Amino acid sequence: MDVNYINPILASFANVLPQLGLSKVEKKGISLKGKFIDSPGVVIIVGIVGDIKGNVIYGMSVEDAKKIASTMMMGMPVNEFDELAQSAISELTNMLTANVATNFSNDDIIINISTPTLVHGKFTANATTDKVVCVEMDVDGMIIEVNISMEKNTL
Repeated sequence: MDVNYINPILASFANVLPQLGLSKVEKKGISLKGKFIDSPGVVIIVGIVGDIKGNVIYGMSVEDAKKIASTMMMGMPVNEFDELAQSAISELTNMLTANVATNFSNDDIIINISTPTLVHGKFTANATTDKVVCVEMDVDGMIIEVNISMEKNTL
């Protein structure tokens, strides 16, 4: 995977999250993973097609997902990770990845994204490539793992 694919994602976090009331956004760490991604509780998969193909797999704990959803809903208490909270988290990843697509287009790389697929519980997700770069983001004390599995589309 081209490491230049990471910067548009980091820029997306810095751009989108403060607009939603999540102000402290920091890259906490970066690591390499294999194809299989263990769920930390909530996983949202967004497909990428176009000049680049693959997916971005966002992961977070259920508790962090509830806190983020609460912030997005103007502080409304989120006691259960119900349909409304799931919808908020799906929309968050949709906004982040759409902004990534915009960032890529500024470099003349055209991609389209799929509708986010949210799954929660204990399971393992499969990335589209054998090597996945995981960027751990600290968002107001909550951790979002961003697993990036993208490669240049050669078709």
